[in-house]
Amino acid sequence: MRTVSLGNEGLTVSAQGLGCMGMSTTYGPSDEQESLATLGRALDLGVTFFDTAEAYGPFMNEALLGKAFAGRRNQIVLSTKVGFRYTDDGRLAMHGDVPIVTGDPTHIRKAVEGSLRRLKTDVIDLVYLHRIDPATPIEVTIGALAGLVHDGKIRYIGLSAASATTIRRAHAVRPLTAVQMEYSLFERGAERNGVLAAVRELGIGFISCSPLGRGFLTGTLKDLDTLHPTDFRRFDPRFQGENLQANLQLIDCISGIAAAKGIEPSQLAIAWAMHADTVPIPGTRRIRYLEENVAAAALTLTLDEMRALDEAAPFGAAAGERYSSGMMATLGH
Repeated sequence: MRTVSLGNEGLTVSAQGLGCMGMSTTYGPSDEQESLATLGRALDLGVTFFDTAEAYGPFMNEALLGKAFAGRRNQIVLSTKVGFRYTDDGRLAMHGDVPIVTGDPTHIRKAVEGSLRRLKTDVIDLVYLHRIDPATPIEVTIGALAGLVHDGKIRYIGLSAASATTIRRAHAVRPLTAVQMEYSLFERGAERNGVLAAVRELGIGFISCSPLGRGFLTGTLKDLDTLHPTDFRRFDPRFQGENLQANLQLIDCISGIAAAKGIEPSQLAIAWAMHADTVPIPGTRRIRYLEENVAAAALTLTLDEMRALDEAAPFGAAAGERYSSGMMATLGH
């Protein structure tokens, strides 16, 4: 797989990464041995960019990657995210239904130290602030992350789910290497909220998380009854009632374009994200789907195909919010 530069600070990654969250949380039970095999196969296929976070589990996903890449650390680029608070027993701390976000420098330093231990590494290639704390000036938090770069604990800094204004303020303190945000044929908000324009103007890499719309863009998810009872999509607004039916019609249009090209809808969605000059990090815990996803990196989309996708899945086409109201409250600061 080809490689690309993220930002202007010197970080090079595979043009498609692997989102590892689902190996430990969110989509129901997983099998550790299957996940380890998938991580190893990804490296064999040229994927070198692996995305995790302390929140995934919490903590379990970082430990999984630490185990998977023991002895192979120099072959990969590790990215993780910090910035949520946790209870003494290791659960995500909540205020009502809203997760508690913190950019406090003391907390950030402690969180990075924990990530280093779980990932079994002396330095993390890329650390994002997972969410923006409105109570702590972003300049203060970025200063703490910059201090960790100075100390040799992390190499590069990024933001996740931040507004264009916050991105600009952060970048003025220390150049950001990457911004991660949900971006797909199912969610094109970054085109309208100024984020894509900001990162392109400032020379920051853009990481597309959930490029498959949490499985919707595979074209295989038709019925919530097929999902495990703990799968969070059972409670995702886009998978409920009339929203689900409207979104299935959207997927039918995308699937038709994929069928005409002789590829899977998931491959079309990943290729679209790559043609938009982003680095997608589709998540999977199965080798079969990993190999399908990686094959999308070699696809070329014509101008007619890109236009057809723009018509089939324009901004705002998906019905329903991306998350529950509590999670939505943490976005876009």
